[in-house]
Amino acid sequence: MNVAMVGDVMLGRMVNELLKERVPDYPWGDALPLLLGADLRVCNLECVVSDDGEPWEPSTKPFHFRSDARNVDVLLAAKIDAVSLANNHVLDFGYDALLDMLKILDRAGIAHAGAGSNLKEAQKAIGLDAGGVGVGIIAFTDNEPEWAARSEKPGTFYTPLDLGDARARNLLALVRQTRKDVDLLILSAHWGSNWGHVPPQQHIAFAHALVGAGADVVFGHSSHVFRGIELYLSRPIIYGAGDFVDDYAVDPIERNDESFVFMLKTKDATMGGLRMFPSRIELCQAGLGSLAMRRATGEKMRSLCADLGTTASWGKGHSYLEVRIPKFKGKRPATSPWSKLGAVVSPADVRRRRRRKLIEDLARDLDPASREAVIEIYDNWTGEESERELSRLLGKRAAKRFLDAATSGRDDESSS
Repeated sequence: MNVAMVGDVMLGRMVNELLKERVPDYPWGDALPLLLGADLRVCNLECVVSDDGEPWEPSTKPFHFRSDARNVDVLLAAKIDAVSLANNHVLDFGYDALLDMLKILDRAGIAHAGAGSNLKEAQKAIGLDAGGVGVGIIAFTDNEPEWAARSEKPGTFYTPLDLGDARARNLLALVRQTRKDVDLLILSAHWGSNWGHVPPQQHIAFAHALVGAGADVVFGHSSHVFRGIELYLSRPIIYGAGDFVDDYAVDPIERNDESFVFMLKTKDATMGGLRMFPSRIELCQAGLGSLAMRRATGEKMRSLCADLGTTASWGKGHSYLEVRIPKFKGKRPATSPWSKLGAVVSPADVRRRRRRKLIEDLARDLDPASREAVIEIYDNWTGEESERELSRLLGKRAAKRFLDAATSGRDDESSS
């Protein structure tokens, strides 16, 4: 059995506009045959698919991603079986749009996890039959705490990454219970910030706890860039899958247009390997790219995996990397021996942290809501549209001073 997983799929804004003139399979590019060849396909849907709703508090949330309801056909074109909805854009157009999307996905026969009309639905695990193998999926996020579902309130399965928090303990209990009912359990985690190729220490400890509780795969996303793979108790942890389809401006250092199709190879319910097919976004479309691109992206991933103690080797024709998964014998511990260890920090992450600190310093005198909005604009920079958002928030003159200072800081750090 082959399970294909891809990171953030954002079908709003310019992607949505393109889809008014293009066929539904356009966003998948030449990665489509790879997806269609899998037995099960999963992605994080980084937008709301609906014709309903109004932007969520536009004064404090500058980016709102919505795709026309008809674009559910994009998911159907790739035969996507399940989507994670536990993320920071699923409520971009309010509760009505979310509830409408749930109906749209249900009508299309696409399973969904991580958001619902109440907490019970949001935290519900979904079960899929893949060639006689029962695959379970649980999706959660530590983004947007105000979007957390309640007993009578729609929202996401929000869980803070604090193992001492009751909500984290609830998630681990759900993992233990669900693992009894399925052959293979995937934990979809939309966690952390947008940038950085190295997983935070908190993510490592939490991922290990999830595996200890019964997760077979931790499928992490939210970071716009991919992160390395770790094998813990012979279970693969994808700390950051990266962006697979979107319209974002590309950071020339971080390369947020690069990602992978992650293909889990199993025999029955026994995992044998994780293959990673390099991809790159161009014109709002995923693509497997040239040999030179695959090698460059793959070598970066090989290095990131090595930093986590994982060996990734090239497959046939440098078309994919593979992490072989050895069999594990023994009992899974409930706590992680890595929880006390720090992560290796790369030069690119140092530059990113310095740049982020500069932006935070520049925005220090703003009120809290505006400060967070400015930081999000910078993190999701798309050019002229972002400049307009910044001018609306700060005024034209203040926005120009901010941009001049921020650009200067970016240039200084790029040359360091």
